[in-house]
Amino acid sequence: MKLTYDPKFNIAYFGFREKTEEVTTIKISDELTVDLTSDGKIYGIELLNANEQLKSEPFHNLFIENSENGKLKEVEWI
Repeated sequence: MKLTYDPKFNIAYFGFREKTEEVTTIKISDELTVDLTSDGKIYGIELLNANEQLKSEPFHNLFIENSENGKLKEVEWI
């Protein structure tokens, strides 16, 4: 998985796989779109107004939680 953030436009994108084909974009709301591959798998999720969507202003750090053992890994955010 790859998380990218564009601070100029305040957009975050969660990419779940390498792009090997065209995707279909489904607009969920004015600030959320989901890209799907032709077989229905999620390719990525785009968040507009990302600071508000992720409830962190300004962004400082990102925490990834392992749901099996509850351990957190902190990743420095730019």
